[in-house]
Parts: sequence; C-alpha cells; structure tokens
Amino acid sequence: MSTPQQVRRVAVVTGAGSGIGREVARQMLADGYRVALAGRREAQLKETAGGNPDSLVVPCDVTRPDDVERLFETARQQWGRIDVLFNNAGVFGPAAGVDEISLEDWNATLAVNLTGSMLCAAAAVRAMKAQEPQGGRIINNGSISAHSPRPRTVAYTVTKHAMTGLTKSIELDGRGYGITCGQIDIGNTATEIMDTIGVGSGALQADGSRRLEPMFPVADAARAVLMMANMPASASVGSVVVTAAGMPFIGRG
Repeated sequence: MSTPQQVRRVAVVTGAGSGIGREVARQMLADGYRVALAGRREAQLKETAGGNPDSLVVPCDVTRPDDVERLFETARQQWGRIDVLFNNAGVFGPAAGVDEISLEDWNATLAVNLTGSMLCAAAAVRAMKAQEPQGGRIINNGSISAHSPRPRTVAYTVTKHAMTGLTKSIELDGRGYGITCGQIDIGNTATEIMDTIGVGSGALQADGSRRLEPMFPVADAARAVLMMANMPASASVGSVVVTAAGMPFIGRG
C-alpha cells in the first residue's frame, strides 16, 4: 500500500512507450506516483498510461532541447515539482565495429543515448534545485554493456560506458542540493531491444558463435528501478546490476 508521501511524489519516465520504460511507468503509477510519460510515439504512451488520472502523456524527442524543456515544464506546471527522473530513452544502434560504423549512425546513437540523457538530467537537476523542498533522485538506465560489451556494438557500448561517467558526475555535483543519482545496468530482460540483437534466437558471442541466452521478465527489472526510486532521501543507490540467471556475463565469451 502506498504511503501519503509516495502518493505526492512526481516522476518523469523517458522511453515510456515500450520495454523497461513502459513497465517502470506502470509500476510507479500503481505505487502511487504521479508520472509524466515521455517518448516519441504518443499512441504508445497513451497505451502505457491506460487512462490513469495520475499520468501525463508528453510526446518528446530527447535529442531536441526544446522538447526536453517542455517535458519538464509541463510536469512542473501540472504537479509543482519533480522528485524522480528515470532516464531511460535509448536505442541499440547498428551492428558494427569501429571500422564499419558510419559517422551518421554513430552520431545518431550518441544523440539519443548520451546527449538525450544529458539533456533530461540537466532539466531535472534545474527543477530539483529550484523547488521547495529542494532535491530529488535521478536513475540512469545503463546496460550490462557498461561492463562487458557484445561484439560489433561499438556505438551502444561507448554510450553506456559514458553513462557511468554522467551518473557519477551528477551524483557528485548534486550532493549539495539533495540530488542523488544512480545507475541500473540490466542484462537480458525480455524487451523489444533483445529481439533486435537476436538474444532469443542466438546472440553473437565473442568467439563468433551464436548462443541462446537466458532472459528474465521485464516486470522484475522494473521492480529493481522502483526499489531505487523508493529509497529514502538519506540513502543513495549508486549502482545496481541485474541479469538473467545464468546469463553469460561473468566470463562472457
């Protein structure tokens, strides 16, 4: 059962139209949060919201600064503050090594995964500094690739390593304002992005072979995000790694 304090909390979830973002938004709504759902596809956002009166659908392209500012201003006008940002919007990008990827594809992947995350974090921090009481929590969605890359994923892997630097910088710079920042690195939860890299039918391994890898329900990944969000302001969860049991992550390849 939600406490009165939880009912008043306001969250922004990017990439809320599918995958982990969708499930996190739904679990937050069920837990009593007021949630601004952001993403490029309005129809999918509305499906996620399901008509919940505590939801706010805000179509947003995180690579566009004006869209990001509008997202956070809309949430603030509706509910007065921002308590949590789940910085989740991302793309896997092309399957390519560093000698194969085009500059256009490289820039497009970085624009969403890294610059988009920076823009959303910056808007959240400005809001969290300005509000009373001051403070809030940012949760960045990293990846197992922030620790151990898959073959031919150079753009995606670089962005997820960079996300770790973004997370630590926000945590450090937010310290004096009651702003905490943590990162969740998830491996092989059952979402659409796993279909794009063929995990269910055989994922490319370091030795060139393909192997079926275990996956786990997206609802379980979302519960880990909710756990991070619901920690008291006196605690900061810096890093969480959640993988499917038996996934070839330790000793990958």
